[in-house]
Amino acid sequence: MARDSCCRAVSHVGALILLFVVTIPLYAQPARENVDGRAEVFAGSELERYLRVLQLGGVARPYPWTIRPFGAAELDRILPADTAGHPWQGRYTLGAEAGERWVIWVSPRAVSVFNSAFPYGGNDGPIWAGRGATAALQAGLSMRYGPLTLTLAPLVFLASNTEFELTPNGETDRYVFADWRARHRAIDLPQRFGEGAYGRIDPGQSSLRIDLGGLAAGVASANEFWGPAIEQPILLGNNAPGFLHAFAGTAMPWNVRIGRVHARALWGRLEQSEYAFAHPGQEVRFTSGLIATFSPRGVPGLEIGGARFFHLSWPAHGLGANELLKPFEGLLKDGQVARVPDPERPGESLLAPDNQLASIFLRWSFPKSGFEVYGEYGKEDHNFDRRDLILNFDQNGGYLVGFQKLWKPSDSAWTVLRAEVLNLQVGHVDRARAQSPFYQHSYFRQGHTHRGQILGAPAGYGGAGAVLALDRYSATGRWTLAWRRALLGDEGDYWKSGIAGTQDLDVQHALGADWLGFRGRWDLHAGAALVYEQNRGHGGDSALNLNVTLGARFGL
Repeated sequence: MARDSCCRAVSHVGALILLFVVTIPLYAQPARENVDGRAEVFAGSELERYLRVLQLGGVARPYPWTIRPFGAAELDRILPADTAGHPWQGRYTLGAEAGERWVIWVSPRAVSVFNSAFPYGGNDGPIWAGRGATAALQAGLSMRYGPLTLTLAPLVFLASNTEFELTPNGETDRYVFADWRARHRAIDLPQRFGEGAYGRIDPGQSSLRIDLGGLAAGVASANEFWGPAIEQPILLGNNAPGFLHAFAGTAMPWNVRIGRVHARALWGRLEQSEYAFAHPGQEVRFTSGLIATFSPRGVPGLEIGGARFFHLSWPAHGLGANELLKPFEGLLKDGQVARVPDPERPGESLLAPDNQLASIFLRWSFPKSGFEVYGEYGKEDHNFDRRDLILNFDQNGGYLVGFQKLWKPSDSAWTVLRAEVLNLQVGHVDRARAQSPFYQHSYFRQGHTHRGQILGAPAGYGGAGAVLALDRYSATGRWTLAWRRALLGDEGDYWKSGIAGTQDLDVQHALGADWLGFRGRWDLHAGAALVYEQNRGHGGDSALNLNVTLGARFGL
């Protein structure tokens, strides 16, 4: 009965949002009104992506784009001048003066997502869209006083989580909802979050930050987005909920004569869902990471860098120097022999419980030609010593490549063609040395996740992904046409045997359209995608899903 009530509540909220979106154009003023957007340039958000396009068009100022989110003082250095011409110039107030004081609303936003056959969606932070209707609401406030910036942007969502056929994983009780792919007890990635409605109240894109003397520090629950990717980051993005963390680093790129250096370190807390297996004491993990970029002098638009991200058990004795300095330790394990008992094999031992993901990357933008290219190479776990690195550099490794090309025939009409290819599949090196799927760890059974969602690219869990999209920006909004492919997993042993099975690969293709329109102070959003999944769950059957998204934002 309670479940039915929750499902009806989600359906009613979704219907209200649908009615809301459909009727607003009838009553809203036809003229567009200028609204403030400075407080909503969140990592991976609509406005952040738009600013990247402005930088590509030579309107936004040059700035490294591989460490996000940006602080208010950083945005002062990026945002275009009020006189610069661009499609949304008459829509959003984006210009700002350094050191100004403000109190700005994080504009109320409502979103409704519908999936007809199976869960589908991503890069939406805390939201998990199961089968059926999912509704979400977000609002908040941002305050800036000199070097201090406080943003409160909580989000609440509720998914009806309607029943669908699960892929068997051999488990019972609550673990029947766990992932079905190889060694599913090694990643916290539920197929479904239980039998009933699923929802959360999340702090969302909230943060407290101080920028002082070239340094920045703070605490946040906002998503971190590391690396040059737009949709498929290898290490960190906005697919999962942001995790509670403290951070410190440079407030802006530092001039070191031969170029500029920008860096950030963080320390945080990762949690698991109710459907993940974990060794005792590992239900909560401690995480730390470091990212740095370098922009060489005399090479405009080029940024190169690297990042590392650790998973550790939360120390029972409390956080100490060993945990806090973890991101700054040597790049190699140097043959360390510290070991702990293996909880699954009595009498056996494992290396000291930590897991590192690392990547190197570059981005090179050419604003005069409206073009940028970028790439990233990532590794799961780090090598023992120099010999191991040289011999097995490609073990548990994968790559991302992408580009954007901008055409702007006028200030009010810009078109962007963009593409990304991600490949984190197990490779042929598996014939010589065993590999696990990317994002899957041996000792930490949650994998590279937070509350049941991948911290990086969803397709990266032992798989691959591709995006090809065309974006059209105008004074009235944006529309996008996109094709996306996701290889969700490889069940076979082709890499060792050379024999491909007919049901080894589980692949999704999605063809969709997305529209954002400005009506008075309202931003109206509608999107639809047809998702075809071949060999779903490695069972040989195919499935077709209709994904529909409707949303509205009221600019204050």
